[in-house]
Amino acid sequence: MNFANFSMIHLSWLVIGLGVFLYWASVHKKRMMRKFAEARFIDEIVPAHKQMKKDNQWCMMIIFTVLILSILSLMRPQWGFRLEEVKRQGLDIMLVMDVSKSMLTQDVKPNRLERSKLAVKELIRKLKGDRVGLVAFAGTAFSVCPLTVDYNGFMMSLDDLSPDTIPRGGTALNEAIKEAVKSYKDVPSQYRAVVIMTDGENLEGDPLKEAEAAKKKGIKIFCIGIGTEEGELVRVTNERGEEEFLKDKEGHVVKSKLNEKLMQEMALMTDGAYVRSSGAQFGLDYIYEKYLSSMERREIKSEMAKKYFDRFQIPLALAFVLLCIESLIGVNLRRKKEMMSRA
Repeated sequence: MNFANFSMIHLSWLVIGLGVFLYWASVHKKRMMRKFAEARFIDEIVPAHKQMKKDNQWCMMIIFTVLILSILSLMRPQWGFRLEEVKRQGLDIMLVMDVSKSMLTQDVKPNRLERSKLAVKELIRKLKGDRVGLVAFAGTAFSVCPLTVDYNGFMMSLDDLSPDTIPRGGTALNEAIKEAVKSYKDVPSQYRAVVIMTDGENLEGDPLKEAEAAKKKGIKIFCIGIGTEEGELVRVTNERGEEEFLKDKEGHVVKSKLNEKLMQEMALMTDGAYVRSSGAQFGLDYIYEKYLSSMERREIKSEMAKKYFDRFQIPLALAFVLLCIESLIGVNLRRKKEMMSRA
């Protein structure tokens, strides 16, 4: 037997709480009765007391059972199943992330790279059926995670990203685009989307040439610019574990700035879009909701799945029957109390 909504078992605390309260009420009632008369004389003074006591106990037991059956019904018990074909539709989204040392700049908190990771995680939680892949780049690029619907595995690959992921320093956007395009082997062009997250600095190669090659294959490039135009000095950790500012070969301190023009050109060339990341909105959600979610989806996978039958109606029906019985006992109790008051 399965439970489709097992988390409802936490409601059992209500039953425990009610049990504690009723026990306290019962003890308190006995104390009050002892003030009126000794226990052995109560049945003689009130002839119907013994039967009323039993009826009350039955009512309490029924109420407890009704609560338990109601919680069981909310947990949606299931047994028995039929095989059903499930078709999964979605896009193929290749996320390309800059892991160069300039992404350690803290003009976006906590830094550009960590903020990018957080945004990707937020996006993954919204995906339903879309395949997603990950390419990391610095001085070169390679596929960290191929296109997959295994979001947990993707998250593990994402968490491992750091400037040490790619030993070769620099920023080669052209290599990143080339690697992302290569990941789309047998995927029709209308289902392809590449999302690049970078500060836009490019130290080698010609990314516009690779963007043009991507356009010919029907791939749209969406860019998210991370950082500020003013830029900031890049902090790195040295071998002694101390923080220091990154310096170039000449010994000058490196200041990383956002290069929007290059990303705008790549996005425009491929009929994609460019979004500048801000403190409040990273831009990845916006790109997905505004552009990617409206793109045509293809059937990614078709498989046979077990479709379980809900059986919550059974405990629900039993609870209803018990409530009817409890109401009849309650009517009988009220009549006895009325008779006692008249007497």
